[in-house]
Amino acid sequence: MTGGILVYGLLAALAIALLGAAVSDLRTRLIHNRLTFGIAAAAPAFWWASGLALWPGVAAQLALGIAAFAILAGMFALRMMGGGDVKLLTALALWLPWQPFLKLLVIMALLGGVLTIAFAAAHRIARRPGRVEIPYGVAIAGAGLWVLASTYGAVGPVTG
Repeated sequence: MTGGILVYGLLAALAIALLGAAVSDLRTRLIHNRLTFGIAAAAPAFWWASGLALWPGVAAQLALGIAAFAILAGMFALRMMGGGDVKLLTALALWLPWQPFLKLLVIMALLGGVLTIAFAAAHRIARRPGRVEIPYGVAIAGAGLWVLASTYGAVGPVTG
């Protein structure tokens, strides 16, 4: 590892950005491009600080990011996801190895299900017309924080 303090500083910044994304999506149903761009742009600093080798490490992260974007953009085209959600998940794919990223997707789906039930119930109880808008960035951020804590928590960074 190149810079332990820098790694944890970058992870703390990522955690703060995820909290910001959750709050923003909850309040406005919008995850700002500058936030997701900032997360993506900081990934190379994280790769360097954690000592990730150019091959296969950085190449694998870029491949994961491209694959995540391709799949998620398809879901956006089918109106299954919002654009901000796609960009946030793609940016997170640049930070996490594939195993923790898959864990993030599973936890996100579970949290998203709970979130959907809660918002649908509140929508129905309030007898609001129209479609329920789910701030899925909350589920993405919650899953991201969970995975960051379990992957980089007390045991230290996991590379690979």
